[in-house]
Amino acid sequence: MSDKEDELAGTEQPFVAHLVELRDRLIKAMIAVGVVAAVLFMYPGPGALYDILAAPLIAHLPKGATLIATSVISPFLVPLKILLMTAFLGALPVVLYQAWAFVAPGLYSHEKKLVMPLVVSSTVLFFVGVAFCYYFVFGQVFAFIQSFAPKSITAAPDIEAYLSFVLTMFLAFGLAFEVPVVVVVLARMGIVSVEKLKAFRGYFVVLAFVIAAVITPPDVVSQLALAIPMCILYEVGLWAATIFIRHTKAPDEDATVSSTK
Repeated sequence: MSDKEDELAGTEQPFVAHLVELRDRLIKAMIAVGVVAAVLFMYPGPGALYDILAAPLIAHLPKGATLIATSVISPFLVPLKILLMTAFLGALPVVLYQAWAFVAPGLYSHEKKLVMPLVVSSTVLFFVGVAFCYYFVFGQVFAFIQSFAPKSITAAPDIEAYLSFVLTMFLAFGLAFEVPVVVVVLARMGIVSVEKLKAFRGYFVVLAFVIAAVITPPDVVSQLALAIPMCILYEVGLWAATIFIRHTKAPDEDATVSSTK
């Protein structure tokens, strides 16, 4: 009985220590988000952040037209949501660092070589996807939509509906730009070989256009803007997977390969 109690006592402290460390990491991440939110609240402010987000749509509305708020509290809540979302994205490097600092001590050296590049690359690719959507896709989509609007109609989109649309598009393009990371992970984990992924290339092209047709608005511009980058990034993922596998092999994998030669 005493042996079992000692065994439990020996395993309890490390578990509690991990929980304490996790709590501390979460607090630091939340503080980082709070600091960025406070800075953004002072400058440029929640209202200005929404104006920046709405700029691509406003640029293609008829002269004098603006967005409207159909709910009493929308002018307060919607900019606040934008502020919190922007603060999280701004503090994302700190949040990811805290997650990495919590996980890294339990990883082998070859696993650290695997995880850190994936975390950095996935973050960068997500931001690139969001930027591509904001600076290129929105302008093309809104111009295309307004070209079909009858002259007897005055476009006045609701701010909450626009926010929902923007978040959906940001998430779609951000995740679509993660294709190289997914390809690398599948190949490195041994789930699918690089050769099979290359053979799947033709099917992926069809899949990319199907996903683009389902997620994006029903216009050719946004569908092509999502599907074509996905196909290109798939090729990038195949190239990166070949290099990544070569440089992140575990020592026992290298020994196995050398012994079989």
